[in-house]
Amino acid sequence: MALLAAVWASAVGLLGCDAQRIDQLEEGVATEADVRAQFGTPENIWDAPGGARIFEYNRQPAGHRNYMVTIGPDGKMAALRQVLTPENFAKVQPGMAMEQVRRMLGKPMKITPFVLKHETEYDWRYLLPPNQSMVFTVVFDPDMRVLRTLSVTDPDTERR
Repeated sequence: MALLAAVWASAVGLLGCDAQRIDQLEEGVATEADVRAQFGTPENIWDAPGGARIFEYNRQPAGHRNYMVTIGPDGKMAALRQVLTPENFAKVQPGMAMEQVRRMLGKPMKITPFVLKHETEYDWRYLLPPNQSMVFTVVFDPDMRVLRTLSVTDPDTERR
């Protein structure tokens, strides 16, 4: 129980820190150096159309958000988006490749292979407004293509 409380406090602390960091960055004004100063080294850097790059900042496994920050070819921040949303989850469709899903949602909180079923599940923790902790799961086939998705109430919050 103490561990769960510590994880929750850490997640709440990250949320507060992220809000302060985001407030320091203005789209079209902030530079790549400004983004790195506020958020640090990205988890991943994805190439985007037109020479832009997308910096991935994940808050999994304890947090409920993953951020994608687009740096334009001019070196300025073009967008900063929290990507773990029902709207983005709806874009995950059967047949999509795992890398497409990763680029869209960021690093998952957990990856679970089910060898006998020939499936692998990727889980992301997110918040359903106003503050319901949920888990979005993408089930992949052996070729790492989406089979199906589902959302459930976060089992870790049900234990409290």
